[in-house]
Amino acid sequence: MKVETRNSKLETGRSRPSRQPQTGDRKPTAIDYDHALAAARYVTKQGGITPRLGVILGSGLGEVVDRLENSRRLPYKSIPHFPRSTVAGHAGELALGHWRGMPTAMLCGRMHLYEGYTPSEVVLPARALALAGIEVLFVTCAAGGIGARCVPGSLMVFSDHLNYQGVNPLVGQEDERLGARFIDMTDAYDRALRSLARSAARKLGMKVSEGVYAGLLGPSFETPAEIRALQRLGADAVGMSTVLEVIAARQRAVRVLAVASITNRAAGLARERLSHQEVLEAGRQGARNLARLFDEVVAGL
Repeated sequence: MKVETRNSKLETGRSRPSRQPQTGDRKPTAIDYDHALAAARYVTKQGGITPRLGVILGSGLGEVVDRLENSRRLPYKSIPHFPRSTVAGHAGELALGHWRGMPTAMLCGRMHLYEGYTPSEVVLPARALALAGIEVLFVTCAAGGIGARCVPGSLMVFSDHLNYQGVNPLVGQEDERLGARFIDMTDAYDRALRSLARSAARKLGMKVSEGVYAGLLGPSFETPAEIRALQRLGADAVGMSTVLEVIAARQRAVRVLAVASITNRAAGLARERLSHQEVLEAGRQGARNLARLFDEVVAGL
């Protein structure tokens, strides 16, 4: 993998407390780039490394961070302009270290639109990692299974997505420093990385499928009628995150591999009622398989 070092451009920033989430969106301006750059400068200064790999961990998937060697953890509240996750199961810290020798930055917890954050705030951490130097981004999430192979305890590699969150982080005033406005999303999920993941799954004998993820706003779980509609649209799994971060990463030409831990069958496809606690518990169980899968993928980078 070709490494482009941007560390020479990074300088430390002053830590500021993040404001509390508020509803509504605003037009992106130069402040989005400036805030992401300030966060990137702080992270590389404090962590002492230029990360090549970034990882975003979803609900209940925090155990993956244990794979890092010689890690250092930075609370989100210490990083300039970083929003803070308010959802159970999201630790709210950034871990820096090495994963099989690869300089890595892991976001242990993410922000969601349903918390009241704007699209720009949701993707600020992903943009900060891109400006800090990552070339590959692993994105994880907990998701409800729709497709026949997406059963609880399995993993699904994203082949594509449906953005039904109603917003896009690229909307608003153009800032070329963030990347192009009109980006091609044909291969949002890198084909070579997906191939690595499939090969790793076969080697490990794991239940891994590939399919389309539908990103919805939340926080309420979907109705059975909504799930039937998503089935007809080609969705294999459904959740409330990931899509906006992927769009922001692709704007910076970062290669993306996204994997969902299937925690439950979606509404109307099973007798059990849905709960966030169930999602967290199933996510923790899936975290071990996710870590094993990523171990093999990292080795192949």
